[in-house]
Amino acid sequence: MKIGPLDSKAAINSANAERKSVVGANAQAARPEPSAKVELSPAASLIAKAEADGSFDAQKVDRLAAAIRNGSFQVDADAIADKLIAQAQEMLGRTPQ
Repeated sequence: MKIGPLDSKAAINSANAERKSVVGANAQAARPEPSAKVELSPAASLIAKAEADGSFDAQKVDRLAAAIRNGSFQVDADAIADKLIAQAQEMLGRTPQ
C-alpha cells in the first residue's frame, strides 16, 4: 500500500465526504420511530419531580460544609445503619419487625 503526499487536498476532501456519508447513514438508521414510547420508572419519576422542584436548604448545605471544613461534623453511624437496613427491607418488600 502506498501513501501519497499529505498535501493532496483532493484525497483529504474525498475522505471527508466519504466519512460524512457514513455518519449520515448511521444517524438516519438510529432515529427512533415516531410511535416509540418511553416510560420512566417510579424512582426516575420521583427524581425528576425533585429536580423540577428546585427547593433545597442552601443554608443547611453551608452549615454542613462549614462543619466538615472545621472538623466538627459528627457522623451518626447508628442512624445511618438503621436507615440502610430500613431501605434494604423496603426494597425487598419486607416490613421491619
